[in-house]
Amino acid sequence: MSREDPCHEVVTGTDLVVYGTGWCPDVRRCRALLDAAQVTYRYVDLDEDPAAVALVRMLQHGPRRVPTLVWPDGRLLVEPTDDVLRAHLAERGTAGNSTS
Repeated sequence: MSREDPCHEVVTGTDLVVYGTGWCPDVRRCRALLDAAQVTYRYVDLDEDPAAVALVRMLQHGPRRVPTLVWPDGRLLVEPTDDVLRAHLAERGTAGNSTS
């Protein structure tokens, strides 16, 4: 796998990756929650990146639901509610990091 391969980034990256679209209110809500919690993440706009769409479809076994959040350890959340995302952040101890 090359370094430019998005699958490689998911496996070896050091930050949370948020896959979404600019027009989706759930993506905006999720990103606002992450920003407020000062969580570091990299945002990938699926409307701008066809390779990322293919990756999200692979991770979800077909669909392209957003937001899709992928942590470096490969764990992912798809369309999480605020409560689910907060609980996941608390479990991981990631609240309080700076945003990107």
